[in-house]
Amino acid sequence: MRQVIAGNWKMNGLTADAQALAQALRAGVEHAPTQAEVLVFPPYTQIATVARILAGSGVGWGGQDCHMAENGPHTGDISPDMLRDLGATHVILGHSERRRDHNELDETVREKTVEALRAGLIPIVCVGESEEQRAGSQQEDTVGWQIKGSLPDGFGGADGSGGLVAYEPVWAIGTGRVATVEDIAAMHAFVRGELVRQMGETAGRGIRILYGGSVNAANAASVLAVPEVAGALVGGASLKATDFLTIIAATTGLPAA
Repeated sequence: MRQVIAGNWKMNGLTADAQALAQALRAGVEHAPTQAEVLVFPPYTQIATVARILAGSGVGWGGQDCHMAENGPHTGDISPDMLRDLGATHVILGHSERRRDHNELDETVREKTVEALRAGLIPIVCVGESEEQRAGSQQEDTVGWQIKGSLPDGFGGADGSGGLVAYEPVWAIGTGRVATVEDIAAMHAFVRGELVRQMGETAGRGIRILYGGSVNAANAASVLAVPEVAGALVGGASLKATDFLTIIAATTGLPAA
């Protein structure tokens, strides 16, 4: 399976910014074709703009979240079907910022994941521990329970269409701090073991596991070379075309776990 490089733009960028970034990304990928599966996740207001620019480029796009209902009286929310209507193929669910800022529980993430799969989207479900939980040696308990609570039956599959998992140590998101290679290897091995134990051998082995947490142009190659790391969920560095293209290039010749 190809490694996945996913750029989460979060709440950044007006139309001109999104246009410039998408155009630079398209030009960069066309100039230096990649073996990686490249995805971007713009703010909702910029998805249509980005979609027009990236159409036919080989770079996919998705939503940063979705509601667990197909439609209805949910002011300010977006449904998976609305994302599909914009050509989205993926959606990020359970990001630590959603769990923190919107008090999302594992059960909420599970319901959204079920609805995303129904709509034909590929969910990227995020799990990870806080600094306090790691300091208390609770990282494995925390992530294990998040996997159990957030992933529905049938999640995964050998072709990757049933969902991906992103391990993101919360203390490394947007802080500039990156987990050590040893920490990343240990947690990805743990996540793999939990997926196999909870989802079964076939599904558990087929789910790609991304790493997210201050991945940048300087550390991407070392992070992507870690066993069981099948790609990266990139935050701030995805807002700089040069940096994001460097991260994409770091996948060249590296097999997915």
